Amino acid sequence: MGFVETTGKTVEEALAAALAELQTTKDNVDVEILEEAKDALFGLFGGRKAKIRVTVKASAEEAVAETLVEEPSATEDKQEPVAEKAVSAEESKPAKKTGSNDEAITMAKEFLVKIFDSMKIKVVMEKFVHKEDGVVTFKLHGPDMGILIGKHGQTLDALQYLTNLVANKHSAEHMRVMIDIEDYRERRSQTLTRLALRLADKVKRSGERVVLEPMNPHERKIIHMALQDDHRINTLSEGEDPYRRVVIELKK
Repeated sequence: MGFVETTGKTVEEALAAALAELQTTKDNVDVEILEEAKDALFGLFGGRKAKIRVTVKASAEEAVAETLVEEPSATEDKQEPVAEKAVSAEESKPAKKTGSNDEAITMAKEFLVKIFDSMKIKVVMEKFVHKEDGVVTFKLHGPDMGILIGKHGQTLDALQYLTNLVANKHSAEHMRVMIDIEDYRERRSQTLTRLALRLADKVKRSGERVVLEPMNPHERKIIHMALQDDHRINTLSEGEDPYRRVVIELKK
């Protein structure tokens, strides 16, 4: 995908959603503001969201694609062919990140605080670290949290994506950061599970396949997991991201 058009309450919010959809960073795109945001009169009438067109720079398209490919293991790195140009041992070594996990978490938190301050939103933030897998979860609470969630969690996913970029920039090892707002992700998971079960029953009654709306990989997985033990139902994904959909059909 070369470009996307997104909207948001602010240009920054629209940009965050676009970067998440394109799976790239601000340095790799050109941003064209199609419509400036306009505050509603008395908060009720005449409001307008910001609308932007974000285009991936030609030189960055390959880099964007590489983010979708699994990184090679350390063993595979050693098997790469020797470069034609001679380099010193020091030059050939990959740059190592020296930051600690604590530093990365702090930077991620400061990044979120700056976003909330710029949006003039009061947010209470709780931090949890899962002992088994080291996943860091920020739980956000406060009034008017809907703007940070967005339609079907799209803004929340964009915010989480950018926060992961910040955290991993300052971490010596890969970190995974989760962001949840008023337990939205758990409620969304329950909603999708109920939807999957209801649609599976419909498929079994009618015999006709059902195609769901486009979902991100995490939400598609919820649908697949909800129906994995149903011996009469088969689920599969069709299409290309970000328009990839889950299909529910009878097993043949």
